[in-house]
Amino acid sequence: MATTENDSAKHRHLVTGAWLEGDDPGDRKFIKIGDLTLESGFVLPDITIAYQTWGELNKDKDNVILVNHAMTGWSDVPGWWPQMVGPGLPFDTNKFYVVCPNVIGGCQGSTGPSSIAPDGKRWGSRFPYLTVRDMVAAEVKFSDALGIKKYKLAVGPSLGGMRSLEWAVQLPERVEAICTIGSSAVATGDQIGTHSIQIRAIKSDQYFNGGDYYEQEQGPHEGMGIARRIAHLTYRTESEMDVRFGRQMQGDDTGRYAVESYLDHQANKLAHRFDPNTYIILTDAMSSHDIGRERGGVDKALATIKIPVTVVSIDTDRLFTPRLQAEIAELTPTAQPVVEISSPFGHDGFLVEVDAVGDVIRGILNKAN
Repeated sequence: MATTENDSAKHRHLVTGAWLEGDDPGDRKFIKIGDLTLESGFVLPDITIAYQTWGELNKDKDNVILVNHAMTGWSDVPGWWPQMVGPGLPFDTNKFYVVCPNVIGGCQGSTGPSSIAPDGKRWGSRFPYLTVRDMVAAEVKFSDALGIKKYKLAVGPSLGGMRSLEWAVQLPERVEAICTIGSSAVATGDQIGTHSIQIRAIKSDQYFNGGDYYEQEQGPHEGMGIARRIAHLTYRTESEMDVRFGRQMQGDDTGRYAVESYLDHQANKLAHRFDPNTYIILTDAMSSHDIGRERGGVDKALATIKIPVTVVSIDTDRLFTPRLQAEIAELTPTAQPVVEISSPFGHDGFLVEVDAVGDVIRGILNKAN
């Protein structure tokens, strides 16, 4: 029996949820930024960056906002951060040109482990270790390729907040202001520990094959699903889980609790749009994040920042606890007091509390104008 296109797509998604060559690009644009020498010394060749834009670039190219997405985000900002980009919205496309590139190491069109390497095979296990600074270096080359010399604002949550902070320390001449949301200046032991368990879950999957699973019939979805379930519990709050699910059973005779179905749903959703190798690469990068590395420590690094910094925390965030945002604000001479947003949704509050987050963004951009 001949294999149909639908059969092929179904099989592909049993292996990886990455966007692959030949898939519908949607609104993605693609640009080549050349080779990049990583902090490790590895030269990542012929990099492609997938990105999306909204609004119009003015003649002086000085109305540009850089959105740095979170770990499992991608270039489609309205897809993961609804009601934030558009005419009259916080990132007002009547005034600003909004740009969001998918990070290197990603799986939604930018060069990553699921991409084809120069030898015609997918990178897989050969893809190099990345740091947050490597991601920013790629974003700089991407900006140069677009002819953008300076951003009005660099803003991002979580991993995106780490990258925004790196822009402020490394490249104050390239960005007028930054906003870091639910993020930190350095990874904590608690975060690294949680990350390590998630990575082990993926690598322990029988289909992981050392990271070279793209030609198999099945990929390490079960391992990534376990990782996602662990992560999702850190993204939300104990009180929300109890109010929504408590000891509520499934309503059948399986003996399963409702919260298990909820976590299964989150795991399955991610499997259809993400790649397990990318999960590992980006999680490792977050664990290595330290704004003070080779800069004399966190306090000295933050003390060098000369551009306006807005720090946003979520009061119930148990992954990036509010003390981590307080540290950034206290040690950065150009930072205002932390803007704390109250939410029952924990770390994911930045996705849910769009009115409150939007007010912060509007305030920053109003000052900039």
